[in-house]
Amino acid sequence: MRRILDIIKKRTGSQAKSTIPFRLNLLFFIVFVLFAMLVAQLAYLQIVYGGKFTAEVDRTDKTVMTGNVPRGMIYDSKGRLLVGNSTSNAITYTKSGSVKSSDIYTIANRLTKYMTVEVGNLTKRDKADYILAAPNKSEQVAKQMPKSYRVDSRGDSLTSTKIYANEVKYIEQQGIHLNDKDLQRATLFKKMSAAYSLSSVFLKDKNLTAKEIAQVSEHLTELPGISIGSNWEREYPQGKSIASIIGGVSTEQQGIPDDELNKMLASGYSRNDRVGTSYLEKNYESILAGTKSQREVQVGSNNQIKKSTLLYKGQKGGNLNLTIDSKFQKQVQSALEEQYNSAKAAGITQYSDGAYAVAVNPKTGAVLAMAGIHNDPKTGKTTEDSLGVINRTFVMGSAVKGATVLGALMDGVITPENNSQDDTPIYLPGTPVKKSVYPAGTFSSLTAIQALQFSSNIYMMNLAMKEANAKYTPNSYIHMDSDIFSKLRGYFNQFGLGVKTGIDISGETTGIEGATKNSDGELKTGSALDLSYGNYDAYTLIEMAQYISTIANGGYRLKPYIVQSIQKTKDDGTKGAYESVTKPSVLNKVGVTQDELDVVRKGMYAAVHGSGYWTTATRLADLSPAVAAKTGTAQSFYYDPDNPSSDPPETITTSLVSFGPYDDPNIAMAIVFPNLTSEDGGYPQLLAKEIYTDYYKMTGQK
Repeated sequence: MRRILDIIKKRTGSQAKSTIPFRLNLLFFIVFVLFAMLVAQLAYLQIVYGGKFTAEVDRTDKTVMTGNVPRGMIYDSKGRLLVGNSTSNAITYTKSGSVKSSDIYTIANRLTKYMTVEVGNLTKRDKADYILAAPNKSEQVAKQMPKSYRVDSRGDSLTSTKIYANEVKYIEQQGIHLNDKDLQRATLFKKMSAAYSLSSVFLKDKNLTAKEIAQVSEHLTELPGISIGSNWEREYPQGKSIASIIGGVSTEQQGIPDDELNKMLASGYSRNDRVGTSYLEKNYESILAGTKSQREVQVGSNNQIKKSTLLYKGQKGGNLNLTIDSKFQKQVQSALEEQYNSAKAAGITQYSDGAYAVAVNPKTGAVLAMAGIHNDPKTGKTTEDSLGVINRTFVMGSAVKGATVLGALMDGVITPENNSQDDTPIYLPGTPVKKSVYPAGTFSSLTAIQALQFSSNIYMMNLAMKEANAKYTPNSYIHMDSDIFSKLRGYFNQFGLGVKTGIDISGETTGIEGATKNSDGELKTGSALDLSYGNYDAYTLIEMAQYISTIANGGYRLKPYIVQSIQKTKDDGTKGAYESVTKPSVLNKVGVTQDELDVVRKGMYAAVHGSGYWTTATRLADLSPAVAAKTGTAQSFYYDPDNPSSDPPETITTSLVSFGPYDDPNIAMAIVFPNLTSEDGGYPQLLAKEIYTDYYKMTGQK
């Protein structure tokens, strides 16, 4: 038995020894096969797809980047530069696609070795963003902050956005302590991070020294996206006497205004482009902005710019030549300020909100000067407000009476040969007597010319009553056709009163019409009479200038304009060929005959040169060449915006329209001094006299 067991054991052991090498061989064989398959696969990929993978590694995307060009200039009518560009060197950054915050962090830190920047308006969030952008800093903070900052109440991980917000919160809680150099770096980091992909931002464009430019230039290879460029800002060599007319340009930070964003992006603008935001700069944006430069940029698979090729250097913006002579403009503004200061010294401007003047060429519509002063009645502080000429309305008073007379002539209620009327005050039931400034009974009757000379309110009211087929019994009864308001306003509109003039500056408002019916739905007959002599509806000063120009030029309502021509810019920066020249634009021809027009022209001439105590514009009588004019005085009220419920104090608005020389007018003007406490002083006439004197001297008229 024992022998049998020894034999079995011996045989089993020999079999085990022979089995182990076989298993090892089998394992080696399997490994060999697997390696062979791997090598075969690698060989297959290398042979079949090797070129494709190599191309993928070396792949570049070509993108066309656009760059801004200097904005076009604005010149006055004599070729003087009103608005130009001040160019300066700049350090710029062009952001690559999908660039990491840590990369921007590194570049910002390196850049501060070679230049200093002014610390911007950094919030706590800006500083925290900078700190967290350091390599691996975000991960470190995530591990340090409380668990509740990483997971919700159920233990689920928060979103990456929420976790980052908590990282910022944690950093702020721990306290942020940055030295001046760090604050500079954080400022650069903020600017660079805010840039849009493949767009450029200015990192420093003021007080950049030659040393800083040299140092940055030497290290551009370690500063991806950084370049040396140039920037510009608007400058005003002739001062800012018409700055409000010219308008403004947005900053790089402001970029495109929200209300223009979609339209301008579709037109090829970038979000951070500087664009005209108001008035001439906005109206002529497409001209002034020029054509952007184009640069083809090759971006590698690592989203870094590999190559940049200039395709088109761009075209500098076109130039605007204005109708305004800057020297004359300054004289008008200075004269306006002088007269307004005189009114202040006289103590009659406590409720006044400013004064305005505009002069145009009645033959073309070209604006010769626009001047304005805005006064704060509470502080007495005045500011330049030329735009008040087109965007503020006033009840002008008797200055509109020329339109009233011409409307009556067109209506046929009077004729050039037969226009005398009784000058008897009008007595409406329950209403104070309606009369002229002079005492009742001063004149028994007046012609149209005399009515303009002496500024008779009664004469104008009688014209309105005739046009309205009025039935009138003094102190008892009056009835007028219900269309009297639309009839009077229709004639006024033909001259430009109560309608937009179409001037080529954005922001023009139109006159304000008073109500035609009272609360009971009855026709406001008394107000219709007030309308006839200019004491009801309100008009802008540019409307008044268009109205008087229409009378001066023979009945043609011309569109006023301030841009005379547009010129291209040559490569050397000088003015090139004309793109366009503004021609006079007739909006409508008023349906009056020359004889009818002469009635009003002679009446306005008599207002200056006529005799008699009540002649209204005699302060202009010694001007040579002679001029014609019509003064205006309207009752008005000062409404305190801070106390609207209080009873408004009564004020007086004085105005004037005029044209000259009388025989061949080449200047027409409108002036208004609203909300004075006295009409004494004749400030509109004194201002008009100064304007004529300066204009005649400038143009050599004798």
